[in-house]
Amino acid sequence: MNIYVGVTDFNWYQKLVSISNIDEVNFWQPGGNRQFNVLKKGELFLFKLHSPRNYIVGGGFYAYSNILPLSLAWDSFAEKNGVDSLDEMRRRIEYYRKQEHSQTLDYSIGCILLEQPFFFAESEWIPVPVDWKSNIVQGKTYRMETELGKKLWDDVRIRLQGQQYFIDQQAQNETGQRYGPPTTITPRLGQGSFRVIVTEVYNRRCAVTQERTLPVLEAAHIKPYNLSGPHEIGNGILLRSDLHILLDKGYITINNEYRLEVSRRIKEEFENGRDYYAFEDSEIHKPNDLRSWPDKKYLQWHNENVFRG
Repeated sequence: MNIYVGVTDFNWYQKLVSISNIDEVNFWQPGGNRQFNVLKKGELFLFKLHSPRNYIVGGGFYAYSNILPLSLAWDSFAEKNGVDSLDEMRRRIEYYRKQEHSQTLDYSIGCILLEQPFFFAESEWIPVPVDWKSNIVQGKTYRMETELGKKLWDDVRIRLQGQQYFIDQQAQNETGQRYGPPTTITPRLGQGSFRVIVTEVYNRRCAVTQERTLPVLEAAHIKPYNLSGPHEIGNGILLRSDLHILLDKGYITINNEYRLEVSRRIKEEFENGRDYYAFEDSEIHKPNDLRSWPDKKYLQWHNENVFRG
């Protein structure tokens, strides 16, 4: 198991601390030329402030990373990017890239999606490990098998006692060790992470039309979130915005054979729908990874509870 300590701005930290009940954050990197691949899903990512504040001030649980356009990062996370506005985020990227301001460029940036973030009061900030070097710009990995990695883990756990971030295998074993072996958690996706990951597993293409114009593509819940539908990849599908609306209102559905069904009600109620009926019985385009395909239990729920037939 790994822990990663990433270096970040004090302003980023301050903004995120001010958001009540925050459930996810985007730890973004302005360069956009390298995808983060250090951690496995559920491993711990910690926030270390820029020098001279050489302290770890919080963290979160790793869910996903990729190189994303600025527009998608902002539309998905908004202030959970650690900024007040899209313009501020754009200017910070340009500051780090040392380039002139542009209101139109859709910069590619590295995005590390973290779930269930936590932040420490200043009195509980953790000093950086003794091997931390001043020339570390982005961050450093610590193996849990090492003394420093184990100390980091324990320092964080002590500060989060009573909160359901960690799962101890035992409170105290026969040797008197205070904690059981370290374990990862399955991070619960927030809305922004759900949107990004669904967009990416469908290769930024509508599952029905293969449309690639990103601004009109939306990550749809098959079972709506307000009806207890989870932010899970199996409950998501990437659709063009008009098809998303039709799915939510029951004018289209996807059957258990992954084929599109179009309700006769479109023609009855709107005296049209020719473009949509052209997709009747067509097989949707599914993600490459079978584990990311729409879950049939959600498809069945939609067929039985939403589709207008």
